[in-house]
Amino acid sequence: MPVYSSEWTKIEKRAREQTVYFYGWGGHPQVNDYLHWASQEVKRLHDINLVHVKVGDISEAITLVLSEKSSGRHKDGRVDLLWVNGENFAALKRADLLYGPFTDQLPNFSLVDKRLPIDIDFSTPVDGLEAPWGVGQMVMMFDRSVTKKPPASASELLQYAKQHPGRISYPQPPQFHGVTFLKQLLSELVKDPEALQKPADSIDFERVTAPLWDYLDQLHKFAWYNGRRFPQSDRHMIQLLDDRELHMAISFNPAEAAAAVSRGDLVNSVSSHAFQLGALTNIHFLAIPYNSSAKEGAQVVINFLMSPQAQQHKAKLSVWGDPPVLQQPLLQLSPEATARFDVIPEPHFSWHGALADAWLKRYGYQ
Repeated sequence: MPVYSSEWTKIEKRAREQTVYFYGWGGHPQVNDYLHWASQEVKRLHDINLVHVKVGDISEAITLVLSEKSSGRHKDGRVDLLWVNGENFAALKRADLLYGPFTDQLPNFSLVDKRLPIDIDFSTPVDGLEAPWGVGQMVMMFDRSVTKKPPASASELLQYAKQHPGRISYPQPPQFHGVTFLKQLLSELVKDPEALQKPADSIDFERVTAPLWDYLDQLHKFAWYNGRRFPQSDRHMIQLLDDRELHMAISFNPAEAAAAVSRGDLVNSVSSHAFQLGALTNIHFLAIPYNSSAKEGAQVVINFLMSPQAQQHKAKLSVWGDPPVLQQPLLQLSPEATARFDVIPEPHFSWHGALADAWLKRYGYQ
C-alpha cells in the first residue's frame, strides 16, 4: 500500500481548489472520455478542477512554455501538466523547463512495476522529472480469418507482401506510427543494435540505415498502391483493415485490437501480434512545467492517475485499453488488457527525426 507522508498531506491541502490545465493529445475519443472521467474524480476526491487542453501535438505546449521562459514568465504559467515522452521530454529537460524531481514523493509511485523501462525515456535519464502513466508497444493487427499465420519477422512480412500484393502498408512518415514502424524494422535489420542507442548524428547514419532502405525499396514494389500512397494515420489503417483493403494495421498499444473488438470497431477475429524479436516499447509519462501555477494540484492529479483505481479504469477495453504501469497483482483485468510482448528498447530520441527526414528525401516526392 502507498505511504502518505506528512509532506504529502500538506501538498494535498494546498492543491484543493486549484485549476490544473493538462495539455495532452486530443485526437482519440476514448482518451478524451477517460480524461473527462478523471476530471470528475479529482474534483470529487480532491476539489481540483482538471481541464484537458486538447492539442494535435504536444510540441505546441512546449513552444508555449519556452516562449513564457523567454519573456520572463517564471511563475503562473499557462501549462500545469504535460503528457509527454521521447524527444519532447528531452527538449524540456535540456532547456530546464521541468519541475522536480517529484516522483519519489508521490505515494502511488511505490506501486509502479519497476521492471518496466521507467528510468530511461528514449535514452534520456528520467531523473524523477516525469511520472510513468502507461505502456506503449508497437504491434501489428491481423484478421485471423484472412491471415492464418501472421508474419513473425521483417523478412516474413516482406514475403507476405510479395504473396499478397497491395495488402501491406504503413502510415506515411513523419506521422508517429509510420516512423515507429521504421524504427521497429531497423531494430531487426541493423547489424549493431547498440548503434541505435547513440545520437543519430554521432554514427555513420547512411551505413547503419542502408539495410532499412534496401528493405523498403523491395517492400514498396508490393505494397498498397506500390508505395506511391500511404495511409495517413493508425486510425486510417484500422479502417482499411476493417474494409479488408489492407491485411495489416499498426498500433502502439498492445491492447488496441482487443479494445476495438470490444467496441465493435473491428471483427472479433482481429488480434495484435509482434515480431518474434519483440516489440518496440516505451512508457508515456506525465510531467510538470517549472512555471506551473498549480504544482501541488498537478502532483495530486498525477498521483490519482497512477492509482490502482485510475490505472484499472484506463486499462479496461471498454474505456481506453491503455496498458497500466502498476504491479499486476494490484489490478483485476482481463488477459487481453494486460497483454505484453518482449521488449525492444526505443532508439535515442534523435533517431525519430533523422529517420523521418531520410524517408521524406527518399520517398516523399511520390
